[in-house]
Amino acid sequence: MNAVERRILQMPVEQVSGSTQMTPYGSFSLIACERGLMYAGWGGLEAFTEYVNQYPSGELSRSYLQQASSELDAYFRGTLSTFSVPLVYQGTPFQEAVWSGLMTIPFGETWSYRQLAVHIGNPLAVRAVGQANRANRIAVIIPCHRVIGADGGLVGYAGTATDLKASLIGHEHSVVAHR
Repeated sequence: MNAVERRILQMPVEQVSGSTQMTPYGSFSLIACERGLMYAGWGGLEAFTEYVNQYPSGELSRSYLQQASSELDAYFRGTLSTFSVPLVYQGTPFQEAVWSGLMTIPFGETWSYRQLAVHIGNPLAVRAVGQANRANRIAVIIPCHRVIGADGGLVGYAGTATDLKASLIGHEHSVVAHR
């Protein structure tokens, strides 16, 4: 279990719902609680099955799950560029500043890690921004894929999946080009 998974398991919740849906890039898992979406990422729910099963599934958690799923479908169809599902995330104040900063990067654009560091008011924290980006557990919706290297090159996504990062950036560029 990695640090991101441990952090999710430590969040205080009353109800939890989980689901998996197919995207153009593979199986995508979602977990929501009574306050909003708390996890979105590629791969199965296996790491969270026991966690999800120890809480009742409630109307609120299911409604956030359905909202996230519908919004993701619209995103991949090219009809949605801004998500509105409430998000529940827990990190250090710096990580939370980075994640909030990620959500200000316009759809179809990319910023360098340095640009994001400057944007959040910490221009010397380029590497720390990269680490916070890597700790993001709400993929696509908190668009960490929009951050690239200073030279314009793709730098790891979800650790190493630069092909996935390139696909998401390409998807957004295509949608913008056809508007």
